[in-house]
Amino acid sequence: MRLYITGATGFVGRAVVAEALRRGHEVVAVVRPASARSIVDTAPTDAVLTEARVDLRSPDGLTESLRGADSVIHLAAAKSGDFYTQFAGTVVATENLLAAMAEAGVDQLVAISTFSVYDYLAMPTGSLLNEESPLDTDPALRDEYARTKLIQERLYRDFGAVPDHDVTILRPGMIYGPGNLWHALLGADLGPRFLRIGNKAVLPLTYVENCAEAIIDTAEALAARPEDLAGEIINIVDDDLPTQQAYAEQVAARIEIPPTVSIPWPAMNAATTILKKANGWFVGGRAKFPGIAVPDRLHARFKPLRYTNAKAKRLLGWTPRYGLGEALDRSVEAERSTETVPA
Repeated sequence: MRLYITGATGFVGRAVVAEALRRGHEVVAVVRPASARSIVDTAPTDAVLTEARVDLRSPDGLTESLRGADSVIHLAAAKSGDFYTQFAGTVVATENLLAAMAEAGVDQLVAISTFSVYDYLAMPTGSLLNEESPLDTDPALRDEYARTKLIQERLYRDFGAVPDHDVTILRPGMIYGPGNLWHALLGADLGPRFLRIGNKAVLPLTYVENCAEAIIDTAEALAARPEDLAGEIINIVDDDLPTQQAYAEQVAARIEIPPTVSIPWPAMNAATTILKKANGWFVGGRAKFPGIAVPDRLHARFKPLRYTNAKAKRLLGWTPRYGLGEALDRSVEAERSTETVPA
């Protein structure tokens, strides 16, 4: 297949491109015109890989770059900046891409979403988060990323509602790997120390190479069995998910981690609940608190829940290749290899 992959130079994008090439697919890797990164330089010599230097925030050149593609894997999204910056990098970019796909006659889309779209406040502690779990209906209380990804999902569904358009939405959990081992699901950086929130909650993790395999599995399955995959939403998490404490200990055994101070989930949850009520009572909700002191954000990152990858296994035949220990070892090895490459 000829796969058109957006966000190709990103953390996940590079792994997806590598997996697609490993399986013998032809890849068109979308790279921002101003980006100093090139993905062709690191590709195998026998790979069929080309770069499309286009800015998804503009329709210019998009249709032409898509011609001849069999399927699109849309990874590109803005994860930082204010709402307008993320809206342009996620929503406007997706609108332009989908319009260009329709014009170029490309009908198959593997659309990458996120666990951030779920309504964590609505789920009881310890409940199972799966593809049927409720979506956040008031994401303004969360963050710009959740708001824009929810809008993006609506665009995906609208595109998939058109006859002959085949769309599968993937929602990965926290993707970890080289350079992203100590992450936001463990706590918050307070400067000299890292605040660890909770120890017993299970982490909805997927190792970046496992996730990349699931994405390419989806593209192949959608092409072979559109009647089974089109319109489906599939969560991606690994097997044998660790608790916060188990994961932190494994990471600390391999790399240096920041000095930490811990607070149990029940205590943090109670404190933020009280703050929210006091804010409403005394100042009409106008007081601003750090992100982790806002219940909507706190629950999205640290609430103890259960997770499943049963649907991914059933529809895709996917099984995560690497367990936690091997995934961490591969990540550390990759980081060290990068550090030793001459400038």
